[in-house]
Amino acid sequence: MYSIEEFDEKKTQVMKYIVYKKRTEQEVRNKFSRIIDESMLEDIIEYLKEAKYLDDSEYIEKMINNFKILKNLSIKEVKYKLLAKGLNKNQVEDYIYEHKEELNEYEINSAKNLIIKKQTDMENDQIKQYLLKKGYNIENINKAMFEN
Repeated sequence: MYSIEEFDEKKTQVMKYIVYKKRTEQEVRNKFSRIIDESMLEDIIEYLKEAKYLDDSEYIEKMINNFKILKNLSIKEVKYKLLAKGLNKNQVEDYIYEHKEELNEYEINSAKNLIIKKQTDMENDQIKQYLLKKGYNIENINKAMFEN
């Protein structure tokens, strides 16, 4: 077992890590698994989840909102980036399913932005192939090309 002082010290260490930048539960596990005893780490993670410092569903929402503002990505790319953070696949897919309309709209706008960027160097067929390779849905590509 461990003392309350030890727990508080290690909890503070983890808190500094997640307050600096929002993290997933998996990122916390990866970072501290060698530093903090396994049972203490589990207790710290439980404490942080209950206190809402660690919330993977909130993390998914924040990350997707950041992507919408800052990046031109396909829905597939968004999904892969989230899964790479160690998030639960079902949680990610559920979020995408529940927000399908707004994410399709985002994907169409992203495709439009990329079409505008690529039009000077590429033909429409090349642009379409490029977007398909990046995981864009063919229907969304066609809408974006039609609207441009």
